[in-house]
Amino acid sequence: MTTIDCIKYGEGQEPIPYTPYPGELGQRIQQQVGFKFWQEWLAQQTMIINENHFSPIDPEHRQIIEQKMVEFLFEGKDVTPQGFAPEAD
Repeated sequence: MTTIDCIKYGEGQEPIPYTPYPGELGQRIQQQVGFKFWQEWLAQQTMIINENHFSPIDPEHRQIIEQKMVEFLFEGKDVTPQGFAPEAD
């Protein structure tokens, strides 16, 4: 099995089996982000979209989501929406 060096989890990580985003950024993600870390981003992205009432078809919203993705994946920033509180069990 092919593995990659993930920027979060290090060596030997399962790669993303597809190019997850268009262009050079997508190539960078596929080369440097493991599948597990990508799944974490997808969960975070869903939270960002839902909490901010974003529409992925709105170019302005897509730009914000892309910025948050770069911050989360490559800059190690917490991109949890301000005021987010998980539902109590």
